[in-house]
Amino acid sequence: MNAVNTWNTTQHFWLVVLGFFVAFAPRYLPIKIFTKRKIPEWFNEWMRFVPVSLFTALVVKDVFISATYQVDIIHHLPEIIAAVIVGFIAYFTRSMAISVIVGLVSVFLLAMVL
Repeated sequence: MNAVNTWNTTQHFWLVVLGFFVAFAPRYLPIKIFTKRKIPEWFNEWMRFVPVSLFTALVVKDVFISATYQVDIIHHLPEIIAAVIVGFIAYFTRSMAISVIVGLVSVFLLAMVL
């Protein structure tokens, strides 16, 4: 970290420019490639599961894993109960906005109570 603090303005500029290309390329190239070709049906089927998988990985880590990377159920009880509540709300309403709001309120209230 100390080496970054000694960088000059030009080095910071090139870091931002290169960071732009690293972030831009994975978004631009698939659009450029697949606008001229038909996307295979198996690829579309496979891609339907990517958002759910990523979301599940993020939620499971925050709900069940402690800061020391140990499975910790006892100290995460408010988050676990809120996750179950949100699961039911999401299943019945199919609304992301309502699910997020109910989840935030649930975690807040359960953390105060438990």
